[in-house]
Amino acid sequence: MINIIPFCTLDTLCPYLKDRQSRTEYIFINGCDFALNSKLVKYGYRRFGRYFQKPICKDCKECISVRINSFEFKPSKSQRRVIRKNEKTKWIISKPIVDDEHIALFDKYHKHMYFKRDWQYYDIDLIKYYDLYVIGHGNFGKEISYYNEYDELICVDLIDVINDGISSIYCYYDPDYAHLSLGKFSLLKEIEIAKSLNLQWVYLGYYVKGCQSLEYKKEFMPQQKLEEYVGFNEIPNWS
Repeated sequence: MINIIPFCTLDTLCPYLKDRQSRTEYIFINGCDFALNSKLVKYGYRRFGRYFQKPICKDCKECISVRINSFEFKPSKSQRRVIRKNEKTKWIISKPIVDDEHIALFDKYHKHMYFKRDWQYYDIDLIKYYDLYVIGHGNFGKEISYYNEYDELICVDLIDVINDGISSIYCYYDPDYAHLSLGKFSLLKEIEIAKSLNLQWVYLGYYVKGCQSLEYKKEFMPQQKLEEYVGFNEIPNWS
């Protein structure tokens, strides 16, 4: 049985544009199945655990959902360099995992981003991580784990496989391996996997002009954007 509870937040400081307020619509879904998750992704929702969210900010439409066409994507010269740099990087696909190794890597990455880009720092533990990234994965949530030559975990990329593509949920990596551009490499791997599964799209979540942390998304072309966040009684328009 699928249980659905909709709600929304009050206005809070925008995590992308510091001079803005943001408001988010949530749908809590216990028992979400493959078909429903696939539908929600196309309407611009992002999944974290059993929570699905999209922006409903007043007087601001800067959060734009974008998706890459994996069938037509061709890596640029710099992206081919990223692939070459990671020739020794090992990877596996599994269901989402939570353990001390994941928590340590997640915490290391976010402490680094707190000092580098003034991200808000969240104290994470096994239970919080499980609620955010493991529970609710159903038969669609996957983890791509990356390891160095010593079999040490250096990057985690959480994705959902849906009926026409891959939805990119969240990626974090060891800042000591920043020279490998693991964030970009993980996205290149998503595109490769989507194409191998005959899935046309890689859904990237939001692009926000002026947000440094999201600028990398412009480098992956061709892509489409969701023209407007609409209700379920309308058809979402990607172009």
